[in-house]
Amino acid sequence: MTTHPAQLARLGHGLTVADAMDLCNYQIADDSTADRANDILRSAHVAFLLVRDHDGRCEGLVTRTGLHSFLTRSGSERTAISSTSHQRGPFAWPTLNLALASLAMQIKHLTLWPVVDDDGYILGVLTADRAAGLLAASPV
Repeated sequence: MTTHPAQLARLGHGLTVADAMDLCNYQIADDSTADRANDILRSAHVAFLLVRDHDGRCEGLVTRTGLHSFLTRSGSERTAISSTSHQRGPFAWPTLNLALASLAMQIKHLTLWPVVDDDGYILGVLTADRAAGLLAASPV
């Protein structure tokens, strides 16, 4: 089945990413080390960290899986997050139609998608599970 933009607009009855996003309290600077990111992931018991650049704008998202190859080699204490394999933009924005965002996440095989404002600052994160749950609960 092919879904067209007009069909997507009807799905979810106007739900947007802002309706589904979660706040994310765990962030790390892109010049922090892979070891530091791993320490935060473990101590906070979280699956991901949002990465911000030197201006505080969203740079991407890092997970333990993305850090694994950098942590297993020597010198990881000097490897900056910006040099690791992490999810980078483009990112979702809060006014994006939730059905369209969900479709984009499916196409890009994303389970998490950072949400940013017009200036690129982190607002939160959209999870595929939350988006799917809200869309399934929304009357069509």
